[in-house]
Amino acid sequence: MKQKIVIEPGQSRKNFWKDLWRYRELFYILSWRDIKVRYKQTVIGIAWSVIRPLLTMFVFTVVFGKLAKMPTEGSAPYAILVYAAMLPWQFFASGLTESSSSLISNSNLISKVYFPRLIIPTSSVITSLIDFFISLGLLGLLMLYFGYTPPLRALLFPVFLLLALVASLGVGFLLTALNVKYRDFRYVVPFIVQFGLYISPVGFSSRIIPDKYAFWYNLNPMVGIIDGFRWCFIHGNPFPESSTLLSAVLVSTAFLFIGVSQFRRMERSFADHI
Repeated sequence: MKQKIVIEPGQSRKNFWKDLWRYRELFYILSWRDIKVRYKQTVIGIAWSVIRPLLTMFVFTVVFGKLAKMPTEGSAPYAILVYAAMLPWQFFASGLTESSSSLISNSNLISKVYFPRLIIPTSSVITSLIDFFISLGLLGLLMLYFGYTPPLRALLFPVFLLLALVASLGVGFLLTALNVKYRDFRYVVPFIVQFGLYISPVGFSSRIIPDKYAFWYNLNPMVGIIDGFRWCFIHGNPFPESSTLLSAVLVSTAFLFIGVSQFRRMERSFADHI
């Protein structure tokens, strides 16, 4: 006797979270493929994950440290101050950029095979973790070069990395879904990344922001995350203010909830728009 297969409407939405677990191996497969594709036919390959933050650090050190003479906090050299901030920002920006175009890049896969589409942008963000840890190794080399020893609390950086992951996933899910339906967002994402770099405390300290602008400034979740990274790696750098850290947690969580909700709401029409 042949086994009957019953397809019920809405079944994929009902079993969404179960399907994510069932297809968990796809996270590894797609992430590994993205790593190979990203650096395929490049001359220096994965070294770009070191060169990009290193060049950005150099520019910020010259512009903000030497020319603008921005005030610093802590005992670390200005280059380490900037690079410690570049780590979470580069991870966030890379994850956001890669995930926002991930569905369009995998249009053939989406139109032919069923699997939870949320896996694709998630794997893109996870791939950015590889670049993060390579860049983290460069931070260690910079500290050796300057003869700087980080505090023991540097071991707590995964807490703020997790928060950066939540922020990147949340904003990434939202922009990924919108980019499928409205292709104008492919021009919006680079602007968001570029603008966000200058309103985040990468080349300066959050302490220079006047109190009257603190509320609006703290709506950027990367403020608390970057300040947290600096606290982890730099002696004398103060712990993020409670309002700043609370805002980072709440805004990142809110973006994750909104991003997943919007993604799932638009998921059924992805194949049509792609």
